[in-house]
Amino acid sequence: MKTKTTEELIVMREGGAKLATIKEELRAKIVPGAVPQDIDKEAEELIRKAGGEPSFKMVKGYLWTTCININDGVVHGIPTRVPFKEGDIVSLDIGMFYKGFHTDTSFTTPVGKIAPATQKFLKAGEEALNRAIKNAKVGKRISHISMAIQDSIERNGYSAIRALTGHGVGERLHEEPAIPCFWETDEESGELIKEGAVLAIEVIYTMGRPDLVLSADDNWTISTKDGKISGLFEETVAVEKNGPVVLTA
Repeated sequence: MKTKTTEELIVMREGGAKLATIKEELRAKIVPGAVPQDIDKEAEELIRKAGGEPSFKMVKGYLWTTCININDGVVHGIPTRVPFKEGDIVSLDIGMFYKGFHTDTSFTTPVGKIAPATQKFLKAGEEALNRAIKNAKVGKRISHISMAIQDSIERNGYSAIRALTGHGVGERLHEEPAIPCFWETDEESGELIKEGAVLAIEVIYTMGRPDLVLSADDNWTISTKDGKISGLFEETVAVEKNGPVVLTA
C-alpha cells in the first residue's frame, strides 16, 4: 500500500476539491434529452480549465474523459449520442490528473422521476459508500471496507459486484491495494490500512445477479448479464491521523 507525504496530500486535496466542483456541474447536466457525448466534452473543458488533464484519457485505448453508464451499464460506459430519457438512471465516473496526482470519483443519479424502488436502490449505494469510508482508518483493514460495502448492499436485497474493485490512487490512476465490494475470508486477512494512504473507494452493485457481460460493440462497456439496473458510487479518500478525509466531496 503506497502512502503519500504531507506535501503530496496537500496537492491531492487541491485536485480533489476541483474535481468535486466539476462533478457537481456535470450532475446538473444529466436531464432528459441531454446527450452523453456533450457532457463528456464539457467534462474535458472543465478539467482543462481547472489546470488538470482527464485521467481516463491516459488509459491506453480509452478516448473519453468520462465513463457514462445507463441503467444496466455497470462501468466503463463509452459516452454515446443517444439522449437520456425520463426514468433512466445514469452513472458518471470521472478522474482528473492534477499537478502529478490523480483523483477519481463517480455517482449515480436519476433522470427525471424514478420509481420508489429505484430511489431505494440508489439510497442503499450512497449509504454503503458512507459506511465504507468510515472504515478507512489507520489500523483498520481493507477487509473492513469491503465487508461494510457487502453488508450494506446485501441487507437491502441487492448484489455487490465481485469482478470489479476500488483501488489505491495517486501518481497512477490505479494503484494497490484492490478494494473489493465483498469479503469471504477471515476479516483479519485484509491488508492493514496505513496513515497517508489514498483510496478510491467504490460501491459497485446491482438489483439483480452480479454476473457481467462485456459489450461486443465497443469492448469497453460492462453491463449486468440479466439486464437489471446497476449503481456506482465512488470517492477518493485520504487516510489521515484523525480519520478519513474525502478529497472529492
